[in-house]
Amino acid sequence: MENNEIKSESRLTFLEATSIIVGHGVGSGILAVPYLASRNTWWDFIWILAIAYLINLVLHLMIAELSLNNGGAQFVKCFENELFTGKFKKVATWIVFAFLGFSVLCNITSFIMGASAVFESWFGLPTWAGALAYYVVAGLVVFFGMKIVGICEKISVFAMVGVIGLLFVATLLSEKSALPATFRAPSNIMALYSTVAFSLSAVMSVPQVVKGVDGDRKKITAAIAAGTGVNVGLIVLVTIMTLLGAGTAITKNGALVDLSAHLGGWVSIVGYVFSLLALSTSFWANTLNMRDIIAEQTKLNLKLSWLLASSPCLILALCSAIFGFQSFVGFTRLAGIIQVLTGIGIIIAYARSRKRVGASPICGKFGTLPFQIIVILGSIVATVGSVMTVK
Repeated sequence: MENNEIKSESRLTFLEATSIIVGHGVGSGILAVPYLASRNTWWDFIWILAIAYLINLVLHLMIAELSLNNGGAQFVKCFENELFTGKFKKVATWIVFAFLGFSVLCNITSFIMGASAVFESWFGLPTWAGALAYYVVAGLVVFFGMKIVGICEKISVFAMVGVIGLLFVATLLSEKSALPATFRAPSNIMALYSTVAFSLSAVMSVPQVVKGVDGDRKKITAAIAAGTGVNVGLIVLVTIMTLLGAGTAITKNGALVDLSAHLGGWVSIVGYVFSLLALSTSFWANTLNMRDIIAEQTKLNLKLSWLLASSPCLILALCSAIFGFQSFVGFTRLAGIIQVLTGIGIIIAYARSRKRVGASPICGKFGTLPFQIIVILGSIVATVGSVMTVK
């Protein structure tokens, strides 16, 4: 498929494209990893992270090629083009749309809930007030479109790297706890793998990169590899420093909320800032993705699609704040169930797309059947882990 067939509202630089990948992953998933890592041994955390990284990298490259073969389209349109035929094509397409929409709904809601937890800990705001304030401020970035999102993602990623450096040094200088070394249950390993896989996942943002760099294969591959690699590094730093700083006193409110409360003083403010940046980058990426999916399927304009993508998440977050029926980590794991499970459908669509096109400009041998099977197995394990009880 030639580059001139890819339609995009704007173009992204390499750093902006990479930052969208980083920003999508650095959010609720990464902030939820330390809680689950504290329920496993530290060496289990290391090998789980390594396996999840390799599988997710191959998955993201397959998605990029699938999107490239379909003119930079999002998942639902790719499924419609590659998987569904006959009189049930429209019905099947809308079913996939509904499932992905529910996943992203839980995802974005988790970001709003995470931000409200920060505002509650930092300023003492009621949870509902923090959720509303965050939605208004963060939502305006996506309202102005993909280019503004890319710029804000780039600035935020550099800011987060600096903040993490400060926090890591502060953690090393404070009283430290021992890293977890007690095996608790196999279900904890499954749950940890699921959350790590979810936190490395930027699958919904890959089509944005494909469109944003005008289908340039080298830039697509480099942006995905660099973005995923940065996320691995941030997961390690955030998890290790949270375990060292907060020890076993890690709750379900998000890692740096706990670490900031433990360290106190100016360090706590830095931790709160990082949490808001991390949640915002993912909020922007996910809302932008859902906006485009809605626009592709309904043909509505982008502004109205943005409102339809984001406002239900605010309503769910406010209901959760008022009635307390779900936690930050709870929404994160719920979002992972469907989004990771869609990996199976994605690989089937990719296999058909690869066969139809007769070439593999991005994946090469890493897109062949053995790697497709490995990615599917990884998605199944991650999905099962999403519903495992943590002990």
